[in-house]
Amino acid sequence: MPIKKRLEILSLGDEFLLGLRDNAHLSYIGRELARKGLSIARDQELRDNAEEIRRHFLETWERADIVITVGGLGPTADDLTREAISGALNLKLVPSAEAEEAVRALIGRGGRAVNKAHLKQCLVPEGAEVLPNALGTAPGIWLEKDGRILVMLPGAAHEMRPMFMNQVLPRLAARDIALINDAFLQLRAVGITESEITQLLAPVFAPLHSRISVGYGCSSTGIVDVRIGADEGGATWEEIEKLGESCRELLGANFLGFGDVTLAEVVIRHLRSREMTVSVAESCTGGLLSSAFADIPGASKVFRGGVVCYNNDVKTELLDVPEALLVQHGAVSAETAVAMAAGAQEKLDSDYALSVTGYAGPEGGGTGSPVGTVFLGLATPEGVWSRKVFLEGARTNVRERAVLLALDWMRRRLKNFASEPVLPEKSRNTIKVG
Repeated sequence: MPIKKRLEILSLGDEFLLGLRDNAHLSYIGRELARKGLSIARDQELRDNAEEIRRHFLETWERADIVITVGGLGPTADDLTREAISGALNLKLVPSAEAEEAVRALIGRGGRAVNKAHLKQCLVPEGAEVLPNALGTAPGIWLEKDGRILVMLPGAAHEMRPMFMNQVLPRLAARDIALINDAFLQLRAVGITESEITQLLAPVFAPLHSRISVGYGCSSTGIVDVRIGADEGGATWEEIEKLGESCRELLGANFLGFGDVTLAEVVIRHLRSREMTVSVAESCTGGLLSSAFADIPGASKVFRGGVVCYNNDVKTELLDVPEALLVQHGAVSAETAVAMAAGAQEKLDSDYALSVTGYAGPEGGGTGSPVGTVFLGLATPEGVWSRKVFLEGARTNVRERAVLLALDWMRRRLKNFASEPVLPEKSRNTIKVG
């Protein structure tokens, strides 16, 4: 087990406190630390103000064994983290030849000249180690002082995350602060609520209840994560893996995978194994379904493309949905969902196609089809089907759940499982199949 250390984070940026951006840094770092047996004791979001940064850092430095700062290392006037913290520690800022060489190489590749603002990022506190940044100009900083560790990371997520994963975590593991391997096994389920999965898996965990820790987490879209870990002096990793396999068998069609696997990943994996393709046609989800596929590396091998067709004219012109069908049944109907899926399958020359049309709200709908009514279409080599579901919640929630339903319907079809859609617990009794 890793050495117990108190770890705190300082997230720098006016944008967090102004509500302009969510603090995704915290959720990412917290998740990755937990995998390695560490937890965050406290997080603070601070303004881009040198005196506030200095004061809060000193308070944190007194309490914590490890302090991680995120943001404020860039070239602009409001990037004050480096200067404020160096001053708080009474350390001079000195130029790093390593950092300057990397900055000059990166800027030079774009044909630009290096200026003073760029070189500002090459200053580091005396005694600190540079964490190279392959994707940006602001290097990270690693400093060990007074028995504590200070880690300073850039605020751009695409720069910070690989730096944290490839440089920070290995250093913590080398000092016996973090585990080299994962601290727990995570499995992911869909189509089952948190309360249902807790009851279902309780008998599996009972024999080892005193030697393991079990945690559950449910996302807003209905994905349930189960984390199985070993308490200190508890179950072996082999025993935990056996528990994971037992859970997989019990969950059956509702088992999605181990780790952070997504529905789109699973669908793409099955399609690739069969050398088959998929396309999409979507109205109320406005590109979210296409994006779910496009987010997966290598998706181009199976994802042919998508048509976002909010307007009826687009449905008719691009997907050959008959105008008479739209007039008779409406854009939000089982018939239109079927025609959209069949049109995408034919026009984009794919083996499978998914379609979504519905009333996401807050306006729209009517008698018999209120806001939250969604029709899904699935075209396969064997035929075309539709499904009607009702989803409660705000517009964003309805759209995200519609994507989840469509992907899971296709996953179950590909795995030859029963194709009951995934719905929020409150909505299960309102399923209507078109």
